[in-house]
Amino acid sequence: MSLANMLCHSRSIKEKITRPFLGELLAQSLEAEELLDAYGAGHNCTWCRFRTLIAAVKGFSEIGYELLHVLHVLPDYHLLPTGKDFVKETKETLEFVSGVLLNLSCKLLSEFAKLEMSFVPKNLDDISFTEDLPEGKLPHLCERRHIEKVSETVILLATAFLNLAADSKDVRAAARAKPEEYASYVADSVSEEKMRSLQLRFHNLQSLYDTFVSGTEAADLDPELPVLRGHISVVLHLLRTATLFAHHYERHITKQLCGSRMNEDTLVPESKLLSVLMNYSIAHASLYIDCAVNLCQEKLKRYAEIGEVELPVPQYRGFHVRPSTLVAKLVMHYGSNVQMKMGDETYDAGSPLDLFRANEKINAQKRRWLTEEIVRLNLVPEELQKGNIKDIVLGLVLTLAGRAKLILYEQPLQLPEEPSLMQGTVLEKIVNELARLLAMGKIDVESHMTAVFRGDKRVINDIKVLAEAGYGEDKFGNNVPLPEKLAYLRR
Repeated sequence: MSLANMLCHSRSIKEKITRPFLGELLAQSLEAEELLDAYGAGHNCTWCRFRTLIAAVKGFSEIGYELLHVLHVLPDYHLLPTGKDFVKETKETLEFVSGVLLNLSCKLLSEFAKLEMSFVPKNLDDISFTEDLPEGKLPHLCERRHIEKVSETVILLATAFLNLAADSKDVRAAARAKPEEYASYVADSVSEEKMRSLQLRFHNLQSLYDTFVSGTEAADLDPELPVLRGHISVVLHLLRTATLFAHHYERHITKQLCGSRMNEDTLVPESKLLSVLMNYSIAHASLYIDCAVNLCQEKLKRYAEIGEVELPVPQYRGFHVRPSTLVAKLVMHYGSNVQMKMGDETYDAGSPLDLFRANEKINAQKRRWLTEEIVRLNLVPEELQKGNIKDIVLGLVLTLAGRAKLILYEQPLQLPEEPSLMQGTVLEKIVNELARLLAMGKIDVESHMTAVFRGDKRVINDIKVLAEAGYGEDKFGNNVPLPEKLAYLRR
């Protein structure tokens, strides 16, 4: 209460909002909240508002501490440019938080009086909350730890970040939201629960860096590694502020525990809170994730070990939409250059449209094989060639399906009314009709064709896992679950 009194009656709030002051305010409000909760204040209509004010002071003092910490360590993060003035917007957000704390402190004093409580304010003027730090740094005198392969360390971190970035797609989508959409995003994709979970994973990634890289010679050999660490850290701090903003929104704005007391006035304006959450915490987290994604992809290219593997093409209709999209998405996830070769043709595995082109070769091969089988098995003897082409094709399809030479997807099979080829031999007309049924997806031939993928070994290995899972489909074209190793493709 003495800290609140000091803040409420301060002539210059900017001078009071320091890390030592906010640290003490956070510690005292946490202790007070635990005391109130121990006696059930949150469920008592006389005390619930006081308890809510204490909780709000705790939350915003923690946000303020995070923002001051970011401003203090920012020069050491070596952040890549995003096109926005992050320092300026961090200071503006700190001003907003400071104003909230001032308002909360005055409300806290008023509520304390309503409870017919009184206190003699401690003389805190004798306690220095200033933060006059000496300039400079201590020299790095500790011996660097040796690591065998810097490339393996870089690949480990870059891959881990890319996978985490894929898990952050909701944050990156929310960064593009319009003001009228803010509330729905906070209720769903950037809720307190999701922000807390994502924050924990970035904390784990930072710990991974500090365990395997900090104190080693890796940073000396690859100066961009500390840049990656800075981006991981700043995203972590931004997600912490996002979690606390979302917590206050969900707990104290959208949820009123005691209507008779809680609706007297709003602790924090809803529109302003949502704006700061989305335009500062979410927007900048998304920007720095994007910067680090590009950095990681460039590093993976630099340290790429090239390999190749021969894999079967997708059984169902070749490289149609789903298999092509999954392969391309996998390649783009790593940002690597991967080529797929079939026969004398080379395709860009990172482009679904380029992979679609492979179907021309696959379908041509299927048509040739069908023609050869029809001739080899003498399935259209001379006496049948005088019949109706439509009847001949239907009988031929059923015969081939019965001999497990093709897969029938439509039963009963419906053929187009008009034949596609009016001129030519009977065999040519039959093959043309079968090719049309193939293109329409009514029948298919189990292909034994293969393709060779060449590129970064990590990407090649993941494509192999995808191929072993049928490229996400069974032989009838039904979607099947992807292996856990490829979880990033589901996001």
